[in-house]
Amino acid sequence: MTGHIRQRGESSWELKYDVGTDATGKRRTRYASFKGSKRDAKIELAKLIAAAATGDSVDPSRMTVSEFLDRWERDWCVSNVSPKTAERYGELLRLHVRPHLGATRIQKLRAVNLTELYGKLASALAPRTVGHVHRVMYQALAHAVDWDLITTNAAARVSPPRVEQEEVEILSTAELKRVLAKAGDRPISYIAKLGLATGMRRGELLALRWQDVDLDHARVTVARSLEQTAAGLRFKEPKTRYGRRTITLPPSAVAALREHWRKQQELRLVLGAGKSPPDALVFSDINGKPRRPNAVTKEWMRTATLAKTKATFHSLRHTHASHLIADGVDLLTISRRLGHASASITLAVYGHLIPQSDDKAASAIERALGSIGTE
Repeated sequence: MTGHIRQRGESSWELKYDVGTDATGKRRTRYASFKGSKRDAKIELAKLIAAAATGDSVDPSRMTVSEFLDRWERDWCVSNVSPKTAERYGELLRLHVRPHLGATRIQKLRAVNLTELYGKLASALAPRTVGHVHRVMYQALAHAVDWDLITTNAAARVSPPRVEQEEVEILSTAELKRVLAKAGDRPISYIAKLGLATGMRRGELLALRWQDVDLDHARVTVARSLEQTAAGLRFKEPKTRYGRRTITLPPSAVAALREHWRKQQELRLVLGAGKSPPDALVFSDINGKPRRPNAVTKEWMRTATLAKTKATFHSLRHTHASHLIADGVDLLTISRRLGHASASITLAVYGHLIPQSDDKAASAIERALGSIGTE
């Protein structure tokens, strides 16, 4: 099979290639558009010719939404998002988009089709989930535009259902005492105590190594996170530069970690494993391997149920933030401690917890400017 490229603009190319012959022996030719360098255009043409040779070629004018999503997940998601995110995208598309729009030709997809889809989904799903579907479709169709498969992004002209602001779940002091009492001296107790003391995410806690802990100076460094996907466990770097951070520990957390260290070393001595090396996990299983995040969540939920509370493990992070806000810690410090990419994220999640202090603002401006009127 043959093909060639023809320049159409400064960085756009027309790709022409053969896809075999029809029933009468007439040669069939297809065309595709490409944006990028000439070298990349040649590489893309080679891929199209190879796909045609194996029968995997799809005419862009006849490509269905499902066929495009296959390509998007394979060619873009795999190399641009984490395996966990790619898994979530695939699940949303498989369950909520493909059954309704999969057979639709992508070039025929219109805003009204997505509006109808969101209406159907809204009758069975939470608005937040429908919003997730919308964002995935918006992102996928934006790439379809970039790849010259379609001219406009239909999702850009559709609004998902409005999501009401949800109250974050916060544990009361009484609930915390009950849960920790039920946890006893099991590992979940120490994991929960450090989560409460630092606001660290579940994956960050489970990826923590002893070399990341400085008990003499009462601080821990968050350098990575543990992620669980269908393919297994993997350690990953923080998403943003603020994800990697050093957190100061309160004395109670230092004491809990010292106790946990002592018990961990005693167990290793019994097992004949020797002292924990610096890169050993703080919260490992009995064999020193990473604990599965989902298993930790299940253990927390069992413990919480015994304590007669429905609070999730993530509520420890919310509880941590709420106490900082109540004590008057500034928003930027809280944001940095939680590892948020920006203070605006912290404000969006916890803004309703910040006490209204407009009367203080009036008093402040009176002190600064009140004397002007008396001159």
